[in-house]
Amino acid sequence: MLPHCSLLLLLCAAQLLSSSSALPFEQRGFWDFALDSLENGGMMSMVRDQEEGSTTEEILTPDVPMCPFGCHCQLRVVQCSDLGLTEVPRNIPPDTKFLDLQNNRITELKENDFKGLTNLYALSVRNNKISKVHPKTFAPLKHMQKLYFSKNLLAAVPKNLPASLVELRIHENRIKKVAAGTFSGLGNMHCIEMGANPIQNSGFEPGAFKGLKLNYLRISEAKLTGVPKDLPDSLHELHLDHNQIQAVELEDLSRYRNVQRLGLGFNHIRNIENGSLSFLPMLRELHLDNNRLTRVPQGLPNMKYLQVVYLHSNNISQVGVDDFCPRGFGMKRTYYNGISLFENPVNYWEVQPATFRCVNDRFAIQFGNYKK
Repeated sequence: MLPHCSLLLLLCAAQLLSSSSALPFEQRGFWDFALDSLENGGMMSMVRDQEEGSTTEEILTPDVPMCPFGCHCQLRVVQCSDLGLTEVPRNIPPDTKFLDLQNNRITELKENDFKGLTNLYALSVRNNKISKVHPKTFAPLKHMQKLYFSKNLLAAVPKNLPASLVELRIHENRIKKVAAGTFSGLGNMHCIEMGANPIQNSGFEPGAFKGLKLNYLRISEAKLTGVPKDLPDSLHELHLDHNQIQAVELEDLSRYRNVQRLGLGFNHIRNIENGSLSFLPMLRELHLDNNRLTRVPQGLPNMKYLQVVYLHSNNISQVGVDDFCPRGFGMKRTYYNGISLFENPVNYWEVQPATFRCVNDRFAIQFGNYKK
């Protein structure tokens, strides 16, 4: 009986040794299986891959992508932020979708910095010291849609941006000029954020935005003295807050008939010419706070879809009964959700209640004490 027991123990030990030899292969291939499961949409494919990988006939040394030193690489996201880098690191996995290089000390983007990253979807180089970009830097990035380039030292918008680009954020740089054709070939672009650049109206050459079909454009905190007249006519949102605009003239808004949200707060606007707002039939939200207006802009009652008007922190001393609402019923398609008039030299008890007859709720009206 004893010899039989010894033989059985030996067989069990051999089986244990053979099965344990497959464990390192499964562990090293874990992220590969995880990625497959994400792409194919289920855990069953991961289980099947693990069962097939347990055989000794599979690849003995799986191909594990390298990760730049100090960075964190997981699920096609490579995070290299806050490392004090002075250049784009090497050995970035070629299947990377998101590359985060923000908060470093990179000064230049070179020709081959992103070589082989054809699958990259989003790139952030925010808050670096980049002042130079090679004309062919973005050539490999055929599928990139989002580029975050804010808080750098750029004097111009980089050339040859990928045609696939949808969103560009390039505020807080040193851009003073946007040349004609800068955005040529970027028909997929929907959003540009380029505020906090020292650019004047003359810095936009004719045709600077030619070919763009933008929905969103922000040029806040710049040095504009008037509403730019050559922006894309497809805009739904236009933000020109924190500039030096002094007036809105009749033809300033004639090109922007699709605008639904207009930001003109924190300027020096004293006058909005009568009829200028009539070019914005789809307007839903109007920001004119922190300016120097002495009266409610004319034309608001005719804006059928207008819902929010910010007029606080101006010099408005009186509000007429027909300043906001049309006289006839059914002329306004949507009621107001918000009207702000606080910090104006107007006494709320002097305003007739009928002034706000087309306001959705009395709490939507914001008055307050005026402080000189």
